[in-house]
Amino acid sequence: MEHRTAEELGAALADIGESPATQGTVELIVRRPSVDEREVLEAGLLDLDEGLVGDSWRPRGNRHTPDGSANLEAQLTLMNARAAAAIAGSRERWPLAGDQLYVDLDLGVDNLPAGTRLSVGEAVVEVTPEPHTGCAKFSARFGSEALKFVNKPPGRDLRLRGVNARVVRPGAVRVGDAITKL
Repeated sequence: MEHRTAEELGAALADIGESPATQGTVELIVRRPSVDEREVLEAGLLDLDEGLVGDSWRPRGNRHTPDGSANLEAQLTLMNARAAAAIAGSRERWPLAGDQLYVDLDLGVDNLPAGTRLSVGEAVVEVTPEPHTGCAKFSARFGSEALKFVNKPPGRDLRLRGVNARVVRPGAVRVGDAITKL
């Protein structure tokens, strides 16, 4: 697939801006059982210790923590589904972004500052201050223009690359469930 141009990405901003601010929908759930492996799920379980059960977040760890353990501030990542569509194209390519929940909800800093809680299915998650930015893998999969789109204004403030969160109340989540700002 060809990567989106800067013009194509810029043209998508109006649609992304129409994302609901208080209540949206879970559009896609993706588990990453190991590096570069993706499983699209109809339902998943969000757990206080494991994040999305079966995901490799905890065993993979984090090279930025002092002991290499998983970063609780990046336990779960949510990406705006409209941004995913603009960047990746077909829904089949969304999982390449590497996020677990793709939601139709405004994830921008102004709408969801750190500490905001979201009801998602039966669970509750909390937005963390840990930034979620595009990286070399993201650029390789979607192109350098997509990387600029998410990491520079206005993409960074809109959190077009997504937002980090942690589970504060465990529970099941299904595609089609509501995601609601509390």
